Amino acid sequence: MDRRGFIGSAALTALMLPLVRGGTALAAEHGRLLPPPIKRGDTVALVSPSAAVDDPFSLQLARETVEALGFKVRPGAHLGARYGHLAGSDAERAADLNAAFADDEVKAVICLRGGSGAARLLPMLDYGMIRRNPKVLLGYSDITALHCALQAQTGLVTFHGPMGTGSWNRFNAEQFRELFFERKLMQYRNPVEDKDELVPRRNRTVTVTGGKARGELFGGNLTVLTALAGSPYLPDFDGKILFLEDVSEAPYRIDRMFSTLKLMGALDRIAGLIFGECSDCTPGDGYGSLNLAQILDDHVKPLGIPAYRGALIGHIREQFIVPVGGMVEMDADAGTFRMLEPVFRG
Repeated sequence: MDRRGFIGSAALTALMLPLVRGGTALAAEHGRLLPPPIKRGDTVALVSPSAAVDDPFSLQLARETVEALGFKVRPGAHLGARYGHLAGSDAERAADLNAAFADDEVKAVICLRGGSGAARLLPMLDYGMIRRNPKVLLGYSDITALHCALQAQTGLVTFHGPMGTGSWNRFNAEQFRELFFERKLMQYRNPVEDKDELVPRRNRTVTVTGGKARGELFGGNLTVLTALAGSPYLPDFDGKILFLEDVSEAPYRIDRMFSTLKLMGALDRIAGLIFGECSDCTPGDGYGSLNLAQILDDHVKPLGIPAYRGALIGHIREQFIVPVGGMVEMDADAGTFRMLEPVFRG
C-alpha cells in the first residue's frame, strides 16, 4: 500500500488546527447521524473508491461474498474500470459513490478494496445529498478517508471493517451478523487462543496506560488519517476515543505521524486511544530504530489517558467491525471496548 505521497510536512501542522476545527463545523451543526438498519434481502451497492483489483475474478468473488451475506448486489457503474492504479477516474469513482447514496433502493454501501486514492474524491462528494440519505458504509484502510470526511461533513456513523475482496471468515461473518442483523451493542474483546502454549500468546493486548474512558469512537488508518490534516475532511478530536492501525510502515514513519498528531493538538484532545495492529511495521535488521511500543510510550503515555494496543483492528484476517462515530467505553486494563448506544435509526 503506497499512501506516503499524501503526507504533508509536520512543520506545517501548527497552521492546520484552525482549518481542522473549521472543517468539523458541519458535523457539529447537524449532530450525529445514524443510518437506517439493514436486513437480509436488501440491495447493497458494491463500489471501488480506491485502487483497482489486479484480477477481474476478484470482482466475481466480491459479488458472491455480498450475496452470501444475504444481499442483492448492485455494482457501481465503474466497478471494473481502471485508471493507472485507481479503479477508474476520480469523476467515475465519485459518481459511483454519489449514485449509491442517492439510490433509494440501495440500503448499504460496501467498498471493494482499499489501496490509495479515496482522498482524491472528497471534494467531489455530495455531502448534502448524503446527509439526506444516510446509509451504512463499510470498509477500512484507504476507506479511512471516507470515514473521516463523512464524519466531518455530515456526522454520519460509518463502519470500519472487512471489504468485498477481504477475508470473510467465520469470525468476520459472525461480527457482521451480530452488528447489522441482530443490532447488538457489541463487546469488542480479542479471542485469546492458548492451544498448547503454557501462556497464551496470540491476540494479546498490551496496556499502555490503564483506566476507562467514554466517548465517540473515531479513527482508522494512521497514514490516511494524518494525510487529511489541514483539510475540512478531518473531524474534531475533542473527547474522542481514537483507534488507529497501519500496514507496511517503518517505525520512523509511525513516529513522524504521531508527531504530526501531537503538533496539531489532536493527541491532547482525545479521551483514550486504542491501537490495533501495525502489520509489517517492525524495525527490521540492525540497531537504531524505535519500535512501536517505544513510540506509544513516547507519544501516548505522557497524555495520562487510557490506552492499549493489540485490538483486532487492521490489516489482519480476523478483524472487528466497529462504528466510526458510535459511543463506546474502553477499558485499557482489560484491553476491551463496548458500544454504549445503538448505531442505527429506530
